[in-house]
Amino acid sequence: MKTKIYLFLIILFILPGFIQAQFSISGKIISADKQEVLTGANVVVKDSYLATSSDIKGNFILKNLKPGTYSLLISYIGYENFEEIVTVDSDINLNIKLIPQVYLSDEVIVSAIRAGGNSPTTYGIMDEQQIEEKNTGKDLPYILQSLPSTVVTSDAGAGVGYTGIRIRGTNLTGINVTLNGVPVNDPESQAVYFVDLPDLASSLDDVQVQRGVGTSTNGAASFGASINMKTGDMRSKAYAEINSAAGSYNTFK
Repeated sequence: MKTKIYLFLIILFILPGFIQAQFSISGKIISADKQEVLTGANVVVKDSYLATSSDIKGNFILKNLKPGTYSLLISYIGYENFEEIVTVDSDINLNIKLIPQVYLSDEVIVSAIRAGGNSPTTYGIMDEQQIEEKNTGKDLPYILQSLPSTVVTSDAGAGVGYTGIRIRGTNLTGINVTLNGVPVNDPESQAVYFVDLPDLASSLDDVQVQRGVGTSTNGAASFGASINMKTGDMRSKAYAEINSAAGSYNTFK
């Protein structure tokens, strides 16, 4: 009997927390001048951990808010911050217009190391699917060996360890290699040691190989060619992947 009484008292104390009303603040964010939706605007409830951002249509929503007063702060690059005190006692929908803001600053130079469609550069791109088809666990040069003017070598003959690549007759001391724009060439020898980057191909989204001087600005190692590797494209959904392989001379992936 006492157990039932205790259980009833526990439920009596906990139940109000479950049945307490919870509401939401939603809305749409647009520019005040052009009436265009603003995608990716930051929406923050001040003095809390509640935050979100507007979607591709400019819409946002903050859920599970208890009744009370909240200070809402909305910011977007190139626009003045919007701040409003909102009293929540029901679901609220807001139409927010952000005012453009002019910034005065020093000149900004935007540069890139990848060639585009209008670049006067000879280049080729190997996408993620092509890389996956050729990726047997060997070093990156063996995945690129089918590209024009490319010759690949391996000290051990197995395609792993110390591998080299020549493009238009130039070895790795004259080929600029970058990973997400960051130079990989050794600062002393200007060479690239792929043995330090095992199974790099499994992490690549694509590789662009420019034959000749190209667009690279990273020192002497851009003379013969440029190899620009890119990783880490954002994925909207969680995923997992498992790969395994084994080969001669106790090579494993």
